[in-house]
Amino acid sequence: MPLPALIDALWNDLESVRSQLLKEVEGLSQVQADWRAGEHDWSIGEIVHHVTLAEVGTGKVTSKLLKDAGNSLKPFPADLKSFAPLTMPSSPAEAPQGVWPERGKPLAQLVADLKAARERSRQTIERLAAVDPRPLVFPHPRLGPLDLAQWWTLQVRHEGAHLEQLRGVKAAQGFPAR
Repeated sequence: MPLPALIDALWNDLESVRSQLLKEVEGLSQVQADWRAGEHDWSIGEIVHHVTLAEVGTGKVTSKLLKDAGNSLKPFPADLKSFAPLTMPSSPAEAPQGVWPERGKPLAQLVADLKAARERSRQTIERLAAVDPRPLVFPHPRLGPLDLAQWWTLQVRHEGAHLEQLRGVKAAQGFPAR
């Protein structure tokens, strides 16, 4: 299904950051995926699991809002030129409990789950592309009320931040060679 330009750009951003993340985990061993720089730091496996949980959560928010809106949904406006900006906090915060990762999951399963979540997200994005996302609002635990376009923009930025975190783990002193 052809997507409206703004949704297509959002999808391309989602795919770009995901491609980079997958490239970073490609070829890693389970030892590398489980390694932590410090007691309170996340491993690469935990980062991947968290990103997956967050994307699944965004998909659930989208599905809930689309279902709750029912017949009141308006079509995606053909003349819409931009989405509302998303203001990100300057400091990282602890993840909400619902997206807290599990430790020690097999890396192959984490990658498979990440890819499966993205396949479901494509279906969700296609549903979103048919409606005006701006009146569909749900509160984020830290950022407050966000419309669905902002939720998915947040997903891009969130995954980008964790991509940098993952790269930092790989660059940390003591990261296993294999």
